[in-house]
Amino acid sequence: MRIIYTSHAKKRMKERGISEWEVNYTLEFPNHIRKSFNNRLIAVGELNNKRIEIIFIRKDNYIKIITVI
Repeated sequence: MRIIYTSHAKKRMKERGISEWEVNYTLEFPNHIRKSFNNRLIAVGELNNKRIEIIFIRKDNYIKIITVI
């Protein structure tokens, strides 16, 4: 599935030192996913003792990353 990053998400990833690989891994192997508002989902994972939260929207043929915490 194609992954689209908003400019906001890219900016936050750079600020927080989170790579696209870490985002992809967290989306593929999350500790859990919970619902948020406006059809958004939050994937939560942990890599190298770093907690990662990804706020995203899932569509039929792509995932849009809104932000990364």
